[in-house]
Amino acid sequence: MDIEEVVSDNMEGSEPSDEALSEKREEMTGALEEELPDNTEEKLPVENPEAVVEAVLFSVGNSVSYKSLAEVLNYSYDDTVDLVKKLKNRYDSNKKRGITIMELEDSVQMCSKVSMYEHLIKITKIPKKYELSDSALEVLSIVAYKQPVTRIEIEKIRGVSSDYAVNKLIEYGLIQELGRLNAPGKPLLFGTTEEFLRRFGVTSIDDLPTAAPERVEEFKKEAEEEMSVKLDV
Repeated sequence: MDIEEVVSDNMEGSEPSDEALSEKREEMTGALEEELPDNTEEKLPVENPEAVVEAVLFSVGNSVSYKSLAEVLNYSYDDTVDLVKKLKNRYDSNKKRGITIMELEDSVQMCSKVSMYEHLIKITKIPKKYELSDSALEVLSIVAYKQPVTRIEIEKIRGVSSDYAVNKLIEYGLIQELGRLNAPGKPLLFGTTEEFLRRFGVTSIDDLPTAAPERVEEFKKEAEEEMSVKLDV
């Protein structure tokens, strides 16, 4: 017997109206739902969360977002950040530990301390070192401080073609394509990568050093002088 039949049996007199039938159905459905047991299990924070963070970061090897760690720990985002920072401080303050946690914007990665490099190269292959030319460094600086930036904007600032330098920086994994500018021709936009942060030892782009005001003025004068020379030529 379905709900309609039960409702009809419980309605006295003539055949019930659609409105009365609907009200009775909702009433009985609500009563049935209240009687059903709640099988939803409350997610509790994991035991020994620091050990869990260590295991995850060690096993993954690459960076892991705070959001993913929070899901694993059943912690809030802010509590996860606090936990990881405390763990990092514990590593950094203990001179007998050879590992640390590197912060990369909204992610973290377990890695060896810089002071351990001379010992690591004795048993591992020496990592390939990329030598950046002056032009590549110029392009990288422009991208880092003005991102997202197009290739045309880079070349306007430098005054020369930058195709080779841009392609090399992409090859090294220091810059990446971020999309296209909503403008005629839809030029590509470039920005720095997580590898850039890792290589230069900064947590985020906000941590990049800013030029002193007097240096900015010097740069402006140099640029004006270069432009006047080009115009004279």
